[in-house]
Parts: sequence; structure tokens; C-alpha cells
Amino acid sequence: MNSNRKFRFGYTKGDRNGIFVFCLILMLGIALHYWNLNSISPSENSSRLSKVEDSLQRLVDSLKNKQSLDHQRSIYPFNPNFITDYKGYTLEMTVEQIDRLLKFRAQGYWINSKAQFQQVTQVSDEWMSEYSPYFKFPDWVLAAENRKPKLSKRQVLSYAEKKDLNLVTESDLIEVSGIGESLAGRIISYREKLGGFVDIIQLKDVYGLKAEVIQNLEERIVLKTPVEIEKRDINSSSVLELSELPYFDYEMARAIVNFIKLREGISSFEELSKIEDFPKYKLDRIQLYLEIKE
Repeated sequence: MNSNRKFRFGYTKGDRNGIFVFCLILMLGIALHYWNLNSISPSENSSRLSKVEDSLQRLVDSLKNKQSLDHQRSIYPFNPNFITDYKGYTLEMTVEQIDRLLKFRAQGYWINSKAQFQQVTQVSDEWMSEYSPYFKFPDWVLAAENRKPKLSKRQVLSYAEKKDLNLVTESDLIEVSGIGESLAGRIISYREKLGGFVDIIQLKDVYGLKAEVIQNLEERIVLKTPVEIEKRDINSSSVLELSELPYFDYEMARAIVNFIKLREGISSFEELSKIEDFPKYKLDRIQLYLEIKE
């Protein structure tokens, strides 16, 4: 008899025996695995799961650290003048520091040095040590910076060491940062016109003398011998007397006298601002020569 004849579904007897043996082995494997799982106590199983969780957490942490390091290494040289809100955030700048920089740039100014950047934004020294090495300024800025003379720390003078504004010469004034021959000459000429300064605020009237230059001047020069003025009562002053003051011409003096007469006197200098073309921005200097008596 042919032992290889096929039974139902087209399998021979040998095929069926092989399938039966395979199924038997598979069932034995499942049974052994189930027995192995049940033989582990719940505490051991929990301990193994905990170890697995710890391993996974360490793996996640290491990946985060690597990503952070990769991000830090991705900083490329940049011009600090073009820091945006997003760029500032990535550089760990505060909102206030970013706003200071953007406000400075909106006024048309440029950052030309690391020191100026820190002065404008007020970032910490730690921030500068970490990020300022990445600053990249244009070549012409670097060249101009290198051409500047290396100045020593500005010396702070005592009152006695400072010179008197009413006695300084042009050469004394030229030593002040921001004052050249032209400005020095204007200051001397204006002093002579006044007959001497009554107060240092009168430097505001010198054409071309900016506020920051006046600050530089005050570091070296003070008004030690101001001209003594006997103030006049504006309510009783005549046109001629007012026209002799440095801040009024004859027409303005007449307008002031007429204004005071119509009001039968004034009680504050601010009232004068109602006069057409009155130099109200000079009120602080005008009051050096005039007063209002009750």
C-alpha cells in the first residue's frame, strides 16, 4: 500500500504527523512560559518593572542633555544690533533687556562695542562672559575701535581741583571732551556778554553745546564765583530795565510790561507764557534776574 497517499486537504500522513508535533511543542512552550511568570513573586515583579522604568528615565534624561548640548553648540557669530525678540529669548535675555535694546535701535543708534551693549541692555557680567564672544561687528567698526586711543580711567576731581567757569580760558575748555575751539570761543563770548555767569544753567544758551557735553564740563569745571545779581521786581520794572536783561529785547520787554499792566500784576512767571513769542523755555534763567514781590 502506498504510505504517501494524500488525505483530506491534500496533506500526507507524514505532513500531518509533523504538524501535530509542532503544535505539541508550541503548547509546551506556552505552558512553560506561563509557569515561569507565575513563579515570580509580585514584589520581584514590581522591582523588575521599577528597574526598567529607571533605565528608561535615564535614557530619556541623557537624550535631553545631549539635545541641550547640541543646541548650545549651535550658536553662531551674530551682530547684536539685529537681536530680535525671539533671538533674545534664545539667548536668555529678559523682556526688559530686549526692550531696552530695541528702543535704543529705534532711535537710530547702533551698538558698536561689547561695553556699549551691556550699558544699553544692562545684562549681567555672567551673560556677557557666556554670549559676548559670539558678537560679530562689521570690520569698519572694529577698525575704528582699534584706532581709538586707550584712555585711562577718568579721574574724579574734587571741588578744589576743579576750575572756575568764570575764570577758565579757551585752552581750559578745549580739554573737556566734546569741546573744540569753536565751542570754547562761544562759551567765552557768551560769558563776556553776560558780564559773567550767574548760574551754570546759563550754559544751555550757548549754541551747539549739548547736554552730555555740559555734563563732561561739570566734571572738570564749576562756578565758584557767580556774578551777584540784585533781582528786580518784574511787576514794577520798566521797559528799559527789562530790555537791559540778557533774555529780552526791547519789543519783548514792552510786551511784558503791557501784559502786566493789563493784569494789574502777575503772581507767577508761568503767566508770561501767554505772551506771544515769549521764550518760556528760558524761564529758569530769567528768574535768575527777576522776582515777584508781594
